[in-house]
Amino acid sequence: MVDPFLDERPIKRKTTHELGQDLSPLSIDELGVRIVALKAEITRLEAEMDRKHAVKSAASDIFKQR
Repeated sequence: MVDPFLDERPIKRKTTHELGQDLSPLSIDELGVRIVALKAEITRLEAEMDRKHAVKSAASDIFKQR
């Protein structure tokens, strides 16, 4: 039986920052928080890119040996 009180819609997360958005209403502190969050995201993206380069390089080495 389906719970009539259960909302099955996906929860929409509030974004911390949207690229290109108007920054004029933000305080200096709010801008600082966004900078920290974006730097952390850049670090995460770079780590994932490094991981993928390592996998690609390992795969290339395996196929070059044949």
